[in-house]
Amino acid sequence: MTNILQFDTPEITRLFSNLELNGKRLNHRPGSVVGCTALVAGTTVGAGILGLPAVTMPSGVVPSTVLLIAVWIYTLVSALLIAEANLNTMRQLGRPNSGMLTMSEKSLGPVGAQVTGGAYLFQHYALLVAYIAEGGQILTSAIESSFGIPNHLPAWVGTTIFCTIFGGILYFCRQSLVEKLNSAFVGILIIAFLGLLALGLTAVNPTQFLHQDWKALSPAISVMFVALFYHNIIPVITTQLEGDVQKIRQSIVVGSAIPLLMFLAWNAVILGSVSLDILPNSSNIADPLQALRQGAAGEWLAVLIAIFSEFAIATSFIGFMYGLLDFFHDVLDITPHDNSKRLSLYSLALVPAISLSSLNPKIFLTALDYVGAFSISVLGGIIPAVIIWKQRYQQQNSCSITQPLVPGGRVTLVMMIGVAIVVILEHLISIAVANP
Repeated sequence: MTNILQFDTPEITRLFSNLELNGKRLNHRPGSVVGCTALVAGTTVGAGILGLPAVTMPSGVVPSTVLLIAVWIYTLVSALLIAEANLNTMRQLGRPNSGMLTMSEKSLGPVGAQVTGGAYLFQHYALLVAYIAEGGQILTSAIESSFGIPNHLPAWVGTTIFCTIFGGILYFCRQSLVEKLNSAFVGILIIAFLGLLALGLTAVNPTQFLHQDWKALSPAISVMFVALFYHNIIPVITTQLEGDVQKIRQSIVVGSAIPLLMFLAWNAVILGSVSLDILPNSSNIADPLQALRQGAAGEWLAVLIAIFSEFAIATSFIGFMYGLLDFFHDVLDITPHDNSKRLSLYSLALVPAISLSSLNPKIFLTALDYVGAFSISVLGGIIPAVIIWKQRYQQQNSCSITQPLVPGGRVTLVMMIGVAIVVILEHLISIAVANP
């Protein structure tokens, strides 16, 4: 139960109050800055981190560190624009819980909502394909090494086992149990991450930090977009924090800065632990994580990398499955508790993803690249900037907030759109060159 406040005063900083009816009493249940900061950080640290070393290794630690910080600034601005758009939309509608589709439809009309929905659907399907392919490949390698099986297991074995385990958890377990299991997976993920950083530092060769190739940076941008994308939970944060601008800004800035520091440390340790000799002479991509999982820097580091990778994929898989199922519930107008259509919805989500990942088990990096270039560029770059443009300069009297969350006016919005268009065009050109 919520109470929308349609005014701002120096004393009242929140837009509405989260109220819960308990018997005959209304209890105020505001979200906390700490909790929302943790939500941003937890959403960001996922399987996207696994794609970073492969795309940053050609350029080296120093150039990729600079680019990672620049992409973080871009995604931070994007997140704040989405938060501002969400607050404005809630003021217009007089209710909280307005997602990206609602924001797009309210400001951009049916066409804008369709573009947003298409980009959202592509993002979720492509990432599910990527996660199933990579998760299945890691499981296959673990089975082969554990039982002494030569590298002859077909790809569908790993993808089937992965989906049976984690898809089965989602399908058969109650949501409360899934949340507990997911929290346990996150705990394992953190322990493995800390362990591999500590162990990886002993394997780092400082001379490899001297390698710099600034011309090799651009292919890494799209994967960094995926790694630093947490924007789907921004509407959740604005609702939990009751539209309090200062708290929302603080949660987003701090919550996204924590994963940035983790990614910078991860990138430096992984690139410093793998010899540059694995870089191919052709246009193929070398994956340093694959080399480490095969024991390039020791058996224990290989085990920790495999554990971290699998559980990073598992937690991301669970999150994106829930996101895709919620999307189908909204689009197909199905209530979340309608068990008669449960099997059909899960099949609609998983069968295409399993099929594509089995046909191309090495699609992980390609899928991340395409999602970053064509989906997140739209969802995180173009759509928020266009919505804010309309809200600030065409609907100003009806929905603008007191102070924009992002300074710079039209210049900032044009830059956000321009960067997204450049990333999209660059990938279209590279696809055209590769497939004349």
